[in-house]
Amino acid sequence: MISPHISTSLDKLPYTHTFDIVQLNLTHLFNANIPIKLLFFLSEYILIFKLFDFYQGTLNEELHVHSPECRNSCDIHSGECSYGCAVCNEAFSRKSTLITKGRIHSGDHPYSCEVCNKVFSHKITLIRHRRIHNGDHSYSCEVCNKAFSQKSALITHRRIHSGDRPYSCEVCNKAFIQKSALITHRRIHSGDRPYSCEVCNKTFSQKSHLITHRRIHSGDRRYSCEVCNKEFSHQNSLIRHRRIHSGDRPYSCAACNKGYRQESNLIKHQRLHCDDHC
Repeated sequence: MISPHISTSLDKLPYTHTFDIVQLNLTHLFNANIPIKLLFFLSEYILIFKLFDFYQGTLNEELHVHSPECRNSCDIHSGECSYGCAVCNEAFSRKSTLITKGRIHSGDHPYSCEVCNKVFSHKITLIRHRRIHNGDHSYSCEVCNKAFSQKSALITHRRIHSGDRPYSCEVCNKAFIQKSALITHRRIHSGDRPYSCEVCNKTFSQKSHLITHRRIHSGDRRYSCEVCNKEFSHQNSLIRHRRIHSGDRPYSCAACNKGYRQESNLIKHQRLHCDDHC
């Protein structure tokens, strides 16, 4: 706590805001007629702010935050600070949040799983991921008792029972349980296909579709039939194949009740009725 005498003497200093004290030099101090005991106090005070200013400047260089509008700004009266991202100009109240945000733009993933080597930009995301390997499923559904390793997954799952679909498309009003599903759906309207195959340049709207497609080139056929051992690169192909052995024909014509193993075959069949009556 600064004594009243020191506080009164500080008022004589030639600065307008508290942080301006780092700009003072010894000439300013002596010209202000400050008592000698106070000079020792101020020298330590200035040193602390000089070190803080140096550290902050070093951190800003590491984050490539060079422009004045992207450096941190502080409200002297409220004590609130804003740290702005140099890439997207988004502002944060904590410097640590800005550092984490920077990893999204740089693609830096400093945290890796010891089991599967999957990498993450956030340490908390790695901690949640580890639960997959250690079998920790602490969050269970009160309706069906299905357990999850993350609370967010449980919250999303509950919407299946409640019917809640909080994310809706602005174009066709179709609603979704997950925000990620809405983002993927929007690509139908925009025609955006951001994932492309490195071999044949075929593009896809979903990353999972690209991963499945790559198996065609790699020859990966991880799905095999339990009856005849025939192998497939797509799980859906295996499901359709199983119907040969089971005789299941889940797709039936509404006009003649003829059944088919694949929906595409039913669509072709329905065109025959349309040609006769349309």
